[in-house]
Amino acid sequence: MSPVRKGALPQTGRAAEPPRENYVFIGVIAKRFGVHPQTLRLYEREGLIRPARSSGNTRLYDVETVERLEIILTLTRELGVNLAGVEVILDLKSRLTRMEGEVGRLMEAIRAVAKDHAARGGAAPRDDKALAVRPRGAIVLKYD
Repeated sequence: MSPVRKGALPQTGRAAEPPRENYVFIGVIAKRFGVHPQTLRLYEREGLIRPARSSGNTRLYDVETVERLEIILTLTRELGVNLAGVEVILDLKSRLTRMEGEVGRLMEAIRAVAKDHAARGGAAPRDDKALAVRPRGAIVLKYD
């Protein structure tokens, strides 16, 4: 039994073909960014980018992959970061994005609990101290 790739259709063993109008071929990307297609293949082998594939196994680059490639090229060309460093930076960026989402969900839960508490006639907050929340900032206690 041959292994079936993630995202493949069970009936045929072939990946579902993404709509092509949202994707760009490897040659177009290589010309646009002034890199050799082999460099893009290396980035894929290293796990830095994951282009989609057509049913004919052609690499198809979507907007998200192109944006990630722009970050990789900026780090390597302009900042002199090697590929191992790029991998660490991208991993940290991904973790940070995930944590920002978690903090956002926690803040929503805190607001919901505070609203529920206030609706049930909970003790009114003291006038001299209030909780202020700044987007993408720290939780700050303000004193009057």
